[in-house]
Amino acid sequence: MRAFVFPGQGSQKVGMGADLAEASAAAREVFEEVDEALSQNLSRIMREGPEDALTLTENAQPAIMANAMAVLRILEKECGVSLADKGDCVAGHSLGEYTALCAVGAFSLADTARLLKLRGQAMQAAVPVGEGAMAALLGADIEKATALAEAAAQGQVCQIANDNDPGQVVLSGHREAIERAVAMVKDHGIKRGVLLPVSAPFHCELMQPAADAMAEALEKTPLQPLHLPVYANVTASIVSEPMVERDLLVEQVCGRVRWRESVIAMHAAGVEDFVELGGKVLGPMIGRTVKDVQITSAVTMDQIEALAKAL
Repeated sequence: MRAFVFPGQGSQKVGMGADLAEASAAAREVFEEVDEALSQNLSRIMREGPEDALTLTENAQPAIMANAMAVLRILEKECGVSLADKGDCVAGHSLGEYTALCAVGAFSLADTARLLKLRGQAMQAAVPVGEGAMAALLGADIEKATALAEAAAQGQVCQIANDNDPGQVVLSGHREAIERAVAMVKDHGIKRGVLLPVSAPFHCELMQPAADAMAEALEKTPLQPLHLPVYANVTASIVSEPMVERDLLVEQVCGRVRWRESVIAMHAAGVEDFVELGGKVLGPMIGRTVKDVQITSAVTMDQIEALAKAL
């Protein structure tokens, strides 16, 4: 069995998608459609920067999605590879879940771009700049991370935002609580804590205003049947019912990204072949989580063509 997976925030970089747009009409169409949907020249920011503009959450989220969808469109339109024929399920990390849903036909490309732009804006607006923070815990399993988060909270929010792989967990919450957690890592048997360069504390209860905004936006967005089932971030289980998935996307704003558990669940269901489209961040996490699987990532034209041959 094969899963197609889609990266989340942090995989953006200036120049992304430029070689795809140069080489492929299908990729150019994706970038043009996203620009039009957002009434913004996002593809130019992707291509030329500046980096601080691309890193802004409201730009990074639709940009990462557009880049991954460009890879998929090249595969489908120019290499004749159908995701529905070649895959058994899909999953995405945080915003990547929206990309996954776009890939399996639940949302149109234009709607996905608009939802992610709004998601970025709403997440940014939910907490005043400087009040929240996130930190990656390296060499931490979920038990150690949970104990640390509880010890560091001291009446503030300090929650597990991402359970990425057996050695990497991300905390999110009030800045003081996250800084306390980083200072306390050694006491909890954790190798290192690193503050992340993010503009808001994603995936914790401080994001409730953003969850409310997304509930309203998702309510108004047309939803189609899924060509393939998706593994949802907040449940780490398989979903094929569009309305169920819509509710889970609202929960996902404040909820934990259970990526490690999702990978284990996919593997347990028989997935032995993971293909990451548009990034190279999920592959290493998958490789640290389950053994004896094949992991491929496709970002460049050469990699897309090699993948199409292999499929």
